[in-house]
Amino acid sequence: MSGPLDGIRVLDMTSVLMGPYATQVLGDLGADVIKVESPSGDVVRGIGPMRHPRMGGGFLHVNRNKRSVALDLKKPEALEVLFRLAADSDVLIFNVRPQAMARLGLTYEALSKVNPRLVFTALVGYGEGGPYAGMPAYDDLIQGLIGLPSLIAQIGDGTPRYVPLAFVDRAVGVSAANAVTAALYRREKSGVGQSIEIPMFETMVPFVLGEHMGGATFVPSEGAMGYSRQLAPERTPFATSDGHVCVVIYNDKQWRSFFALMDRLEEFESDPRFADIGSRTRHIGALYALVADVMCTRSTADWLALLPRNDIPAVRLHTLESLMQDPHLKAVDYFKQVEHASEGSVVSMAIPGRWSESRPEIRRGAPRLGEHTAQVLAEAGYAEDQLTRLQSTGAIVMAPQLEGQT
Repeated sequence: MSGPLDGIRVLDMTSVLMGPYATQVLGDLGADVIKVESPSGDVVRGIGPMRHPRMGGGFLHVNRNKRSVALDLKKPEALEVLFRLAADSDVLIFNVRPQAMARLGLTYEALSKVNPRLVFTALVGYGEGGPYAGMPAYDDLIQGLIGLPSLIAQIGDGTPRYVPLAFVDRAVGVSAANAVTAALYRREKSGVGQSIEIPMFETMVPFVLGEHMGGATFVPSEGAMGYSRQLAPERTPFATSDGHVCVVIYNDKQWRSFFALMDRLEEFESDPRFADIGSRTRHIGALYALVADVMCTRSTADWLALLPRNDIPAVRLHTLESLMQDPHLKAVDYFKQVEHASEGSVVSMAIPGRWSESRPEIRRGAPRLGEHTAQVLAEAGYAEDQLTRLQSTGAIVMAPQLEGQT
């Protein structure tokens, strides 16, 4: 057994990032993930850098532990293949708009007739029932709708900016993986599958309003919206004499320790602004400005030694390059140089966490387009002459075998 979802088959009709990240999580947990692609492949395959066409670096990092089957679902023969695969799958997950799925006849009602145990999972931008339902959705668009660029503008130079990573896609992808595993658990108790919908917009709203709803939590309102500690312009990595450190001084003990380091403990104990967490939060800008004035008097190495000794959490500020050299990640063997079947030596990131049983493993690298079409369809009962006929009609694409591959 490899992973707690060993024995679960996921029919993956997702592309780009949110869906593929969700299904990679399921694959890492042991599921057999069948990535169903069009003959042109997942668009992310084309985003470089890359060594070979359709095998971009970003694609490699969200499609490991999957097998690729390439089908042209505009052809009736390919739709028949998909229904046959769905009959033997536990999960079908997609981020194609539901209207497009319905035009192909790929509805929950149709698929549950061939497989009542199927967990039919729709990843959508916006939940059904609202005016946004069916609209296109991308990470940047959802960031805008939940107000992230406005928050960044509020604490910066007034220019709204997106968070410079696909935060929404990955967060919703994890939520989707959680929903699928919960639905599978429910199926084990009930014996039947179900249709579930994971909307990006609604999933992400609590990420913002959980902290920033503030006074609007109460009816009538008890004050302004926005969590002042997180919205303080001074809440940044602190400059040292030779770099930056990230410091969290949060509770009474930590603030007392910091003021003691400055030989200003009497000021901390007498100033009403510092009396409790509520008062400190209201005056957090002034507090952080005080911290900034002190931090620049010592080196990064000095602070990283001094602050933890006084129970004040602090870490170095990484760049992309230095993150890859982090000593903790090296110690836990997080980055591994592995041999990919077609791409040669690549860096792979570990599956985080420890398991005493059913340990998840990286079983295979991201697949070439159609690499496993013949294998998966043979498992579904297709004979070699049937595969040849399907290929000749363009219903399927089978990647040529690599030298030495079986």
